[in-house]
Amino acid sequence: MVPAMEETQVPLQSCSHCAAQMPQTAAFCPGCGRSMHAQPRAEGRVGPLPESVAGGLAYVSFIPAILFLFLEPYKSNRFVRFHSFQCLFACVAAIVIGAVLRLVSVVLFIIPYLGPLLVLLVDVVVLAALFVWLVLLVKAVQGEWFKLPLLGDFAERYSDPR
Repeated sequence: MVPAMEETQVPLQSCSHCAAQMPQTAAFCPGCGRSMHAQPRAEGRVGPLPESVAGGLAYVSFIPAILFLFLEPYKSNRFVRFHSFQCLFACVAAIVIGAVLRLVSVVLFIIPYLGPLLVLLVDVVVLAALFVWLVLLVKAVQGEWFKLPLLGDFAERYSDPR
């Protein structure tokens, strides 16, 4: 006689937004699509500014990002430090990628007919970088800890105030 297989009970959880039932291991709600891993949001104030505004200002250019890393009370706020470091790392990555793409576009432009079309594709990368910058700015102003792949991990590592 073959023993009957036992059904394993998977613990369920419900979404705090729409009350849909799902397994404990679910990353997103099947009903509303919200993340089940709650991320802390910026809600306090740092100096005269709300944390979310200071985090968004870090993306205006690299200058506020550098200033926020050296001026009190911003340099002791983890949210502002995270977005400042992520802005700086993204600026450095954009400069390096831009320089490489500039060299590639010079070489591609030599190819008759196809070269100018490929250079046009390089320009699409510039538009994508502008879109990423805009997303980072909006997410910071919304108070979210939005991390870029790889660069966000570095920024999170350096965001703890010393």
